[in-house]
Amino acid sequence: MAGGAQFFRVGDEVAAALAGHRRVVALESTIFSGLGLPSPANRECFDRCAAAVRDGGAVPALTAVIDGAAVVGVEADDLDRVLAGSHKVAGRDLARAVSGGLDVGVTTVGASLTLAARAGIEVFATGGIGGVHRCAEVTGDVSHDLVALSRHPVVAVSSGAKAFLDLARTLEYLETLGVPVAGWRTDRFPAFYVRDSGLEVPTVVDSGAEVAAMLRAAAAVGHPGGVLVANPIPVAAELDPEPINRALGSALALVERQGRRGPEVTPVLLEAIAAATDGRSVGANLALAQDNARVAAEIAAALAQ
Repeated sequence: MAGGAQFFRVGDEVAAALAGHRRVVALESTIFSGLGLPSPANRECFDRCAAAVRDGGAVPALTAVIDGAAVVGVEADDLDRVLAGSHKVAGRDLARAVSGGLDVGVTTVGASLTLAARAGIEVFATGGIGGVHRCAEVTGDVSHDLVALSRHPVVAVSSGAKAFLDLARTLEYLETLGVPVAGWRTDRFPAFYVRDSGLEVPTVVDSGAEVAAMLRAAAAVGHPGGVLVANPIPVAAELDPEPINRALGSALALVERQGRRGPEVTPVLLEAIAAATDGRSVGANLALAQDNARVAAEIAAALAQ
């Protein structure tokens, strides 16, 4: 097919919304797969996030790779396949996944931002972005999510970065890349399960209109990328940081002893956090992802105006 159409497609509902200049919010698929949350929490998470987007008057656009095509707006007939997906596709993997005819691939934040921008979607919601890993000065382990934010003109709403990352260095790296970071009604950078990491954000926004103005201004002054909106986990869902920090310390030591690197690290750390919180981390994850989808829909409404 001409123009690489066999490699990329937009779902019917999403295509109609974009053609009509209506509100759309992109969603990654890794968080809704078994790689992000255990079943059946992964489906519940998707249902709650999609409902939050629709309640805000927007159309949810789930991204994934299906039968050798990068898809923005997974259709209902393919949803079960995506939720059961176990092959993670990062930004660097997209070309090979589609050219190689991968049957099902769940997209990371970085890959999803790439696809959202390709489709012309300006708002994206997730749980937490990737970032600079602890001991990155030795391993060089820095997530492509940060680079994708600097390249694509998309607002990303998240509850900060994943709790097991080096958050101070993540913020420094975002500054190096020139990515505007704004706290949603807070001047503190959230730490995923915790509302306050102890780190400040340079900007505070109180409405979707303010975020929309930032994205438009960034484009006007020549910034090629997007904006990160850091939305703290709802107060009622916040977890005690002490058991999480203890579990992370033990899990990181185990990861080091086992010589795990890159994608092998995250599942070990998430399992440790779930065990340390008696499973409450799963409920917290659902709550923050749903709230991020709600905020993203508000921002999409402002951008649509």
